[in-house]
Amino acid sequence: MTAEILRVRPADAAMLDRIAIDVFDQPIDPARLAAYLAQPNHLMVVAVSQGEVVGQARGIVHRHPDLPTELYIDNLGVTPDRRRERLAMKLLDELVAWGVELGCEEAWVATEADNTAARALYAKRGAEAEAVVMFAYEGLAG
Repeated sequence: MTAEILRVRPADAAMLDRIAIDVFDQPIDPARLAAYLAQPNHLMVVAVSQGEVVGQARGIVHRHPDLPTELYIDNLGVTPDRRRERLAMKLLDELVAWGVELGCEEAWVATEADNTAARALYAKRGAEAEAVVMFAYEGLAG
């Protein structure tokens, strides 16, 4: 079964009605999806096979007054049954291509140190790993 890689725009939200397991971290909230897709700097590409989303990648275009425009690769997931089909690579390539069309000169992504599959994918696509320290603020809306 082949999968088609598609860019998701606000009018395409219904294509996310059928999603395979483990493609997203949590179930899709329709209001959050609509808000996400309404932002022109938010990008989402999906892999669709027989009407079901079997993979996804998301990114955000960051524009700065003093630095090049960059694509932050926010999330990538492929259902376990469809891994090893190069879908993650195809999703990543399409997301980056879309970013370039929107003026991105750089792209970056972060992943957990023990996520060997993600690290291998990003390295294979030419990214160089950098050591960083991340801080998280949780519960801001609560």
